[in-house]
Amino acid sequence: MGKRYVYTLLTYILMQLSSIPVAIIIKASNISEAYYSTISISWTIFSFVVALLIIMFLLKPEKDLRKHPDAASPGMVVIWSIIGIAMAMLGQGIMNLIQTFVLGIEPGSENTANIVAIARAAPIFILVVAVIGPILEEIVFRKIIFGEIYKRSNFFVGALASGLIFAVVHADFKNTLIYLTIGFVFAFVYVQSKRIIVPIIAHCTMNAVVVLAQLSLSPEELNRMLEQYEKIQLIVFGG
Repeated sequence: MGKRYVYTLLTYILMQLSSIPVAIIIKASNISEAYYSTISISWTIFSFVVALLIIMFLLKPEKDLRKHPDAASPGMVVIWSIIGIAMAMLGQGIMNLIQTFVLGIEPGSENTANIVAIARAAPIFILVVAVIGPILEEIVFRKIIFGEIYKRSNFFVGALASGLIFAVVHADFKNTLIYLTIGFVFAFVYVQSKRIIVPIIAHCTMNAVVVLAQLSLSPEELNRMLEQYEKIQLIVFGG
């Protein structure tokens, strides 16, 4: 693994960990809960933006490298992106059903719920969720982690390893199968297109659709949908 990739991974890790000392300092300051939330959200946005700028700078020399001879054309980038979005959404839906009806895991994601709550309080956070976050994650998990393992082993090992790390970083362990499925889909379209922009587009679109869809519903409507979902489970599977 080249130095640029090592520095990119370190930048991403530092970004993820930077909120810990900030939270400690804020709590030690005995400020109000409202200010605490504002500062925390502001720091998250700031750290993501800074990390993206640093990583773009680190990877800038790659723009001058010769592209893969089989890299997708602009038209195929669009097609593979659409395929990636459809596969990710379908895979997520199937895994949700398996987790609910086979494994008995209640539907819903605490990680997504937290993101939606933050987005409601600070709409600018949607930019992090729908654009900056997916760009960083696809560079780190697909281009670097998956890419480096794929070179040394095979697709399955690379997608599994990067997908598991992807799930751990999101700290939403009950939905590990969903994160793994999404990771496999994005790794697949990356390999097929030879363009990292493809999983980035698919990831950005999927995140935007999920978050905006939930933001358009009130908490009461979401609870009502979950209740209806549970009733369907009782009817179809007898509890």
